[in-house]
Amino acid sequence: MNDALILKPINYIKGSIDLPGSKSISNRVLLLSALSKSKTYINNLLDCDDTKYMLNALKLLGVKYILSKKNTACLIYGKGIDLLEQKKYLSIFVGNAGTVMRPLIAVLSLRKNNIVLTGDPRMQERPIQHLVEALRQSGAIIEYTSQELYPPVLIKGGFIGGSIKLSGDISSQFLTAILIAAPLAILDTNIVIIGELVSKPYVDLTINLMKKFGIKIKHNSYQSFFIQGNQEYRTPEGECFIEGDASSASYFLAAAAIKGGSVTVHGVGKNSIQGDIYFAKILEKMGASIIWGDNYITCARNRLNNICINMNNVPDVAMTLAIVVLFAVGQSSIQNIYNWRVKETDRLSAMSTELRKIGAIVEEGKDFLSITPPEKFSSATINTYNDHRIAMCFSLLALANIDITILNPQCTKKTFPKYFETFKKISY
Repeated sequence: MNDALILKPINYIKGSIDLPGSKSISNRVLLLSALSKSKTYINNLLDCDDTKYMLNALKLLGVKYILSKKNTACLIYGKGIDLLEQKKYLSIFVGNAGTVMRPLIAVLSLRKNNIVLTGDPRMQERPIQHLVEALRQSGAIIEYTSQELYPPVLIKGGFIGGSIKLSGDISSQFLTAILIAAPLAILDTNIVIIGELVSKPYVDLTINLMKKFGIKIKHNSYQSFFIQGNQEYRTPEGECFIEGDASSASYFLAAAAIKGGSVTVHGVGKNSIQGDIYFAKILEKMGASIIWGDNYITCARNRLNNICINMNNVPDVAMTLAIVVLFAVGQSSIQNIYNWRVKETDRLSAMSTELRKIGAIVEEGKDFLSITPPEKFSSATINTYNDHRIAMCFSLLALANIDITILNPQCTKKTFPKYFETFKKISY
């Protein structure tokens, strides 16, 4: 069946993985390269649906680029500020790629435009009002073309910088979007965060990458951010090498912790700029054996203990953790993950539903899951809700000595098209 994948029980996990490039870094670097004035050579670019949506958007905006045959290297001919002003009406489809939709809304609002950004049905259910309202505070003219507060949006320009208040508790991508646009604004920009900022490591990632492209940002403990206007993005010297994807690494490290053997992931290590390497530290805290290298992490199995942990900073790998705790002793609690509800699907509801199918006892709150491992695992058919991370997470249940059927396994194309092929390489 093309629309389902049956995973047979896996007895042992062992091996080595070369990670594909990080999605978060890939799409940020593609956009920053386009906003620079000269050529940028990008290596280890992630080849997936989300990067294809970004490349297509840049092409429609007049950016020229050359892709390698395997789509993992790209030469971008940056347009600088000229990227931002289009003289004709454009409609750009970005699927369900938040890392395309959010930053493009912000940067395209810098100049006079007539551009519609739209996406697939799920994207049209993901709220963006906090981003739109923040940009409007600084003069942006942005209209909802269908349902109020949700994409599609029509962008007409007008963003000039200045003082902005932004809610921080829904998505760090809203802040990332404004940070990327603000250096090109006419005025200096001061952003004040209202409430708790989620996913702070992704904001650090954005700031680190912008620094490589010559942009300076100051912040005060993530409560306010100051960006000088009238700056220019400058292409870094040499090639831009994309780190391996730390979120993708979590599945293989988890597999080793559950049923290793040991697994080594190459492409991330102790010097990674990605917050999701924190997942390896969580596994270590639970009892797994972890070895850190400059460009690799090795995980080996040990007795796993339960855990109660705030995962607000790293919500993507919190999903992997929800599977790992099924193999620990006692009840675990994964807390402060409200923004799961506005991701590719309502992940709190979806994870609760699917975890109960295999026998777990789950309490779902507004922003937490409490999970008690099953006395006996049950084989199940997992609905993935067209969410790549649900498909990858639940593949790990083949380590529970049961058959697992994954519906719509092709949804992993969003970030990791060869995930199941790669997972099979370390499975015995």
